[in-house]
Amino acid sequence: MRHTIAATLALTLATAAAAQPKPRYAPAPAAVPAKGAALKLGKCINLSNMLEAPTETAWGRAFRDDDMTRIKAKGFTGLRLPVRFSAHAAAKPPYAIDPAFLQRVRHIVDLATANGIAVIVDMHHYEELFTDPKGQAPRFAALWRQVAQEFRTAPDSVYFELINEPHDKLGADNLLSVLTPALKAVRESNPTRPVVIDGPEWAGLDAMLTSPFPDDPHVVPTFHFYDPPNFGLDKADWLTPKVKETYGDKQDLAQLDAAIAKVAAYVKRTGRVPFVGEYGAWEGRSADQRARYYPIVSTAWASAGIQSCAWGYTNTFQLYRDDTGWLDAAVDRIASPIMR
Repeated sequence: MRHTIAATLALTLATAAAAQPKPRYAPAPAAVPAKGAALKLGKCINLSNMLEAPTETAWGRAFRDDDMTRIKAKGFTGLRLPVRFSAHAAAKPPYAIDPAFLQRVRHIVDLATANGIAVIVDMHHYEELFTDPKGQAPRFAALWRQVAQEFRTAPDSVYFELINEPHDKLGADNLLSVLTPALKAVRESNPTRPVVIDGPEWAGLDAMLTSPFPDDPHVVPTFHFYDPPNFGLDKADWLTPKVKETYGDKQDLAQLDAAIAKVAAYVKRTGRVPFVGEYGAWEGRSADQRARYYPIVSTAWASAGIQSCAWGYTNTFQLYRDDTGWLDAAVDRIASPIMR
């Protein structure tokens, strides 16, 4: 009798398991580029609205050392560090960066490295460059010469990102002419360090697919993904409706599948493997819907072997808040490709 009950129970459990729908996405091994560099980020988060603010506390609280401990404890192995170097540098040659600010950046990078976390040092919010690319190009290159020199002995887990989200007057027609001198300045002291390149139009996916790319064997493309923007952002005035409060319907998933297909075709055509430098759901959306968005989007990209970096830690798009802690339902299920 016991054997009969056990057999019946086993059959029932097996039948129930078989009846469960298979996950739409599952992480795959990280894609390997045939051309260009490969990043090793794993589970990644942006240190949002801290060092890319006009001053570190202008858009929220300052970074604290225990933030890195907290980020590591949540399983993150990659960190994108946006930095507004342009707000802390002289306007005239040699465009010296404030040594104290540069050491502040260095401290955070060193702290991440000590915790086994890879870091992308990202030049962010250089607004003058977007309004006057030609005039600011020499200063842009000089800033990168200084940053690169500072990190010339950093471990291989430290990467550079030349400029976040080119837009306005910095577009496809002049992007290479502005980026090339800055990349050359980096290569003077860091000949093989991977350098991330954003496409124009705010690092949009479609712009990345057709944008010019530096002829350098150690560069990596990136794009940002807040789709659908009427959910991922606070609002999207160009869409109907302007605001979408839920995520995960058939249309959302179809758009996500289409984006993945575009990137897969890009990898096949170019041999380069991009990564999603930013994706996120605005903090004004409900916690349960944000807890759907981050796991679905990160796992979808991971299913194509594409790494992604969530926006953001705190101060904006908060995945962590000092008063309530982590949004566990989202953060614990953020996925990355299977790292080789």
